[in-house]
This record gives sequence, C-alpha cells and structure tokens, in this order.
Amino acid sequence: MDTPPAPVRRPVLWVPSAYLAEGIPFAMVIWVAGTMFKDLGHSDTEITLATASVGIMWSLKPLYAGFLDMFRTKKFWVLAMEFSIAVLLGLMALSLSLPSYFEVIIGLLWLIAFASATQDICIDGIYITSLEKDRQAAWIGWQGAFWVTGRIFATSLVVLLAGSLQTRAGMSGKAAWTLALSVSMGVMAVLGLYNYFMLPTGSIPKRPGGANEIFGTFLEQIVDFLRKPKIAMMLLFVFLYRSGEGFLLVEAPLFMQARLADGGLGLSLENKGLIDGFISTAVSLGGGLAGGAFVSRYGLKRTLVFMALCMNVPHVCYVVLSQLQTPDAPLSFLTIGILVTIEKFGYSFGFVANMLYMMQQISPGKYHMTHYAFCTALMNLVLIPTQASSGWIADAIGYKNFFLFVMIASIPSVIAAWLAPFPNTPGDTPEAPEPERSEAAEAI
Repeated sequence: MDTPPAPVRRPVLWVPSAYLAEGIPFAMVIWVAGTMFKDLGHSDTEITLATASVGIMWSLKPLYAGFLDMFRTKKFWVLAMEFSIAVLLGLMALSLSLPSYFEVIIGLLWLIAFASATQDICIDGIYITSLEKDRQAAWIGWQGAFWVTGRIFATSLVVLLAGSLQTRAGMSGKAAWTLALSVSMGVMAVLGLYNYFMLPTGSIPKRPGGANEIFGTFLEQIVDFLRKPKIAMMLLFVFLYRSGEGFLLVEAPLFMQARLADGGLGLSLENKGLIDGFISTAVSLGGGLAGGAFVSRYGLKRTLVFMALCMNVPHVCYVVLSQLQTPDAPLSFLTIGILVTIEKFGYSFGFVANMLYMMQQISPGKYHMTHYAFCTALMNLVLIPTQASSGWIADAIGYKNFFLFVMIASIPSVIAAWLAPFPNTPGDTPEAPEPERSEAAEAI
C-alpha cells in the first residue's frame, strides 16, 4: 500500500530542479549526440536520420502514460528514470571505445529517450496536480526557463568541455567526449538525489483492481480525450505549432559547426558551446520568464498569435547568418552570438504558450496527466519528420536555401495559433477528477 503523499514544498524548491532534470536528457539525445557525431566525422544526413528516429519515443507516451499511475507514484517513476538516465549516459561514455560505437550509442539513445519520455510524463503530472491553475500560469515561465537551462547545460558545458579537452589538453575526440559524457552522468545522478528529498509525490489515483480494469481505464482515457470539445482543431494547433522549429532543432547547431567551405559558420566546439550556452543563458531564461509573465498578465487567448510570431519570426536570424557568411569573410563571433541569442529568446518566449495551451485547454478533466501526455506526444510527433529530413534537405540545397525554406515552413505555426479554439474559459469547471489524494491545496 502506498504511503500518503507528503505536504507539497514551495515550488521554488522543486520546479527548477525537476525541469532542469527533464531538459538535460532531451538535449543530450537531440542536440549533444549530433554535435558529438559531427565532431567525430559523421554527415548531417546520417546524424539527423539517426537522432530523429530516436525522437519517436517521446511520441509513444500515450501508449503507456495511463498505466504509470496505476502501479506506483509519479515521484517513484521520476526518480527511477533519472537514475536510469545517469547509468545510460555512463554506458554511452564507455561505448566510445568500441569499433561500432555509433550503432551502440544509437541503441543507448533509444533507452535514454524512453526513460526521458517517462520522466516527462510524471514530472508534468506532478506539476499539474500539485499546483492550482493560477499557480501553473505563474510558474510556467520558470518551468520553461529551467528546461531550457537543462538544454543549455548539455549543449554548452558538455560540448565546451569536450572541445576544451581536445584543444587545451590534447586529448583525442573520443577520449574528450568520454569525459564530457561522464560529467553529464554525474549531474543527472545529483539531480535524482536532490529530487528524492524535494520533489512532491503528486496526486495518487485510485488503484485498479485487475487487468480488466486497467485496460478498461486505458480505453476510457482515450475515449474521454477524443470527446473533448473542438479536440480536432486543438490537436491541429499542437501538431503545427513547432513545425518550423522542428527543422532547426538539429540542423541549426550542425550549421554552426559546419566548415566555412561547406557554407557553415565554422565554429569550434568551444565557441559553439559559448554561443549555444553561456552567452545565450540569460536571454533564454529571460525569454521563458518574460513569456510566462506576459501570458499570465494578458491571457493566453489574447496573446497566442503574438506568441507564435515571437517564436517563428526570429528564425530569420539564421537566414541572415547563412546569407552573409562566406569562406573568405567569416562573420565575427559577436555577430553570430547576437543573432543566435535573439533566436533563442524568441523560442523561449513563444514556446511558453504551447505548453500552457495544452495544460489549460486540452488536458483538464478526469485524466489530466494522461491527456497532457497525449498532447506532448503529438507535439513531439511533428519533430520526427522535420528533424529526419532537415539534414538531407540542407545537404541537397545548401544552408542558404535551407533556412529560407524554414521560414516558409514556419507559416503553418502562426495560422494554427490564429485558428486555435478556446473551449475552456477561465470560469469553466472541468469534470470531476478521478478519486485521488490531492496535494494542490497545500502548495505554497
């Protein structure tokens, strides 16, 4: 029998650490692995196809999200996955010494992606069942900001360390990446230990009585989700909102790393780590916090199209970089840094709206956590074809034409935001939730 949940600690003690731990493994799979493979001599096409295929794990969440609460607490699954991710990152580091390291690491990335997706489900479940609706909006900026911080840790400190070890310590590429991956393993282990003490348990639903009840509940969760008012248009928004961004997620960092002769920016690992991380940290955190505060003050319905524009218009920064860059006249570090950080601010600012829309318009109801997982799975589904094809498109038409293509691919995101319905107004009361011991009233 599960023990009653402990009182919820103040959000400042667990929201940052929870979403920091959520952002790191996603970034390690989607961005850092690609940077490492590029550094070790693999092509853009090979990298994007391999890493995008792994990303499907985040879209399989609906198939098992509803079962997690039936057996153990949300906190149990979060901790189990965080410690598992730490072990898997350690195995990645060790596997670099193998002749077939690429295939082995891809297999390990699939496992990390599964653990990360499972962690995402339950962290989001804790967030939406431990905080009241107004507090969800107030903390959504911090949630996004620390997820971005996790991404920045991976894409800056880990990459910076790998580059520094090669240039300053004279280590080989594989040896440097082995040590860098080991550091990421240690950070995930420390976060797991911290969350063991600070993370709330989350709501605990009534446990199922047998297999029939389990599968009956799962079927009910799907039916209940599909019966939501205006669900088709809401899901269309979720699917299209990140359409343009999906082409940039993996390919933009590879463009920064690509040789000048190939049309790239020719940044070293150290400079890439600085621009992707330290220089952009303040604007990324500021963008997430500003976006959360902006939506909290003016309302999501009034600001959604504006937020979509803020997320997509800054993609033009990569158009400028690719058009101005030439092998004979490389752009300055300052110019690259300014344009990349503008894009990161816009991404962090606009992304807040996507998460809050799913949290407050689609997922409320009897199966809040499970339905939110359905939404995030669909959101990530668009990233699979866009990421998988981005490397092939860039290789085929060149970086200059590729980023012009991205601007066109961003248009559906803004149209979807314009057409997005709002069936849940602030005064609506969702249907009664499943029987549970809620901690939300105790949140401070």
